[in-house]
Amino acid sequence: MTRAERAQQLVRELPEIYPDAHCELDFKTPLQLLVATILSAQCTDKRVNMVTPALFRTYRSAKDFAAADPAQLEKAIQSTGFFRNKAKSIRAAAAAIEQEHDGKVPRTMAALNALPGVGRKTANVVLGNAFQIDEGIVVDTHVARLSQRLGLTKQTDAVKIEDDLMKLIPRPHWTNWSHWLIWHGRRRCFARKPDCRNCEVLHLCPSGPRFIRRGEARDSG
Repeated sequence: MTRAERAQQLVRELPEIYPDAHCELDFKTPLQLLVATILSAQCTDKRVNMVTPALFRTYRSAKDFAAADPAQLEKAIQSTGFFRNKAKSIRAAAAAIEQEHDGKVPRTMAALNALPGVGRKTANVVLGNAFQIDEGIVVDTHVARLSQRLGLTKQTDAVKIEDDLMKLIPRPHWTNWSHWLIWHGRRRCFARKPDCRNCEVLHLCPSGPRFIRRGEARDSG
């Protein structure tokens, strides 16, 4: 099976396995998603979702975040880790949104990438999930790990992995592709001891049989 054939089959099977797959960061507006995504760096979505309800009650607009007292904002997001840098990025991005985009989160990759503290991954999250624009593929640790294990890329750099995937995955599925792999990575294809024996796509995975043979997969049960 070629790389392209495997990708096509995965696009057919993964939505049947994870029909409810979606972004697991809680948000109601593009700004909330942008902030939550910044907070999610080196932090679980579960922890971010514990922090954001109170945060979003206090700061309701880009203007509010831009004008936030640094110490108060840092305290509010402290449990997400790296809180000083995250607070700085949030305030700077919000200020740019307020000054350059009339307080509204921009809807293009170029404009989002130009915001302080916003890289391509964050921009892809916002475009795909807040605006339903398939501009690229989010490559987080799960997507990188599974794309390599599934034999869809040999790259280790996120940008190069994304480039490989964009050539294989039809554009209308770019946003969902990340959701499917993230859900599979959290529920089955763990970083350590993946559950290969119970994996729904083992028949499409060149790595699974090797993990089982070497004792690197979970025991059945």
